[in-house]
Amino acid sequence: MIYPRSVEPILQQRLASYPVVAITGPRQAGKTTLAKSILQQLGRKTVYLDLELPSDLNRLSNAELFLKENEASLVVLDEVQRKPELFPLLRSLVDQRREPSRFLILGSASPELLRQSSETLAGRISYLELSPFHFRELPDGDFKKNWLRGGFPPALFASEEEIAFQWLQDFVITFIERDLPQFGLTAPSQTLRMLLQMLTGLHANLLNQSTLANSLGLTSPTIKRYLAYLENAYFIRFLLPWYANVGKRLVKTPKVYFRDSGVLHYLAGISDKNQLFGNQIIGASWEGYVVQQIITNLPSNVLPYFYRTKEGSEIDLVLVKGNAPVAAIEIKMSANPSMSKGNHLALNDLGNPPAFIVVPHTTDYPLNEQVRVCGLSDLWKYLMV
Repeated sequence: MIYPRSVEPILQQRLASYPVVAITGPRQAGKTTLAKSILQQLGRKTVYLDLELPSDLNRLSNAELFLKENEASLVVLDEVQRKPELFPLLRSLVDQRREPSRFLILGSASPELLRQSSETLAGRISYLELSPFHFRELPDGDFKKNWLRGGFPPALFASEEEIAFQWLQDFVITFIERDLPQFGLTAPSQTLRMLLQMLTGLHANLLNQSTLANSLGLTSPTIKRYLAYLENAYFIRFLLPWYANVGKRLVKTPKVYFRDSGVLHYLAGISDKNQLFGNQIIGASWEGYVVQQIITNLPSNVLPYFYRTKEGSEIDLVLVKGNAPVAAIEIKMSANPSMSKGNHLALNDLGNPPAFIVVPHTTDYPLNEQVRVCGLSDLWKYLMV
């Protein structure tokens, strides 16, 4: 079954406005399925090329001639990072005939893809990121299954847990051994595997590059480069600290998260809900899952941060709009949650925005005049973003 994605209306709007639209995101997030669904709705002539297929790649052996022959069609180029030399040609063709919906390009994010397209298609292209499924896109709203398995469709919709986690294992192996080298990261696969294992222990915590480098026998610049590739491939996320309050001694190190909770659980040796609830990683896992769900659904003018001072005042997630905090979110694995002294001090530092404690239960009640306890589903009723 094909479920509609929440970005579909945005994609249709961008196609109606821009000559080139790029859907980026991790492999297997559903970019191709989304594109084909939109193409059916558009009801216009299209040409679809998958550049991982030798036969389709061969059709672009004389790319200029092929694309000019099909200039009346919307040309879809899937896995476009396989042929980055197309970007200057796309720019020239767009400048010759500038109108909406000339090209729809799909690509797993790579440094080469982002660099090439930003240099040659500036002002002509609109980017749209597609993340794996979030729970608001699921008709049953089953966040627990989404949390355990993650959002990649083959894992999320697998008939059994065993099949889901077998897929995640294959996905991680392919990512390390094929995708990262294709993106340009030449590093021993065993080193990358060890780095990912170590990152499971840092998930939802402050990044310590020196510790990673020392443990792996690498330099800090090398670790920084490896992490940049993982971030550009949408595998991990860095959450930056909010430090507009210059009068405080603030933590300025980012926190690191795996973007997909299923990948985190596979790397941590978790393959069912009993193992998850019996594992010490559960609190960090829940925090990372909630952070991903919220960030994926934020409008572009609202930015996410965390807040922490050297003295221990902290908030897990601060949503900022127009340089002002508009919401403060604590994420807790508790049936009876409360705000700590450090949380209250942080709220005061932030100007006392509306505050929420998000728990993995179906609950919704005010803790006091400023703070509300709620489940993830109910949070969206109160976020004024």
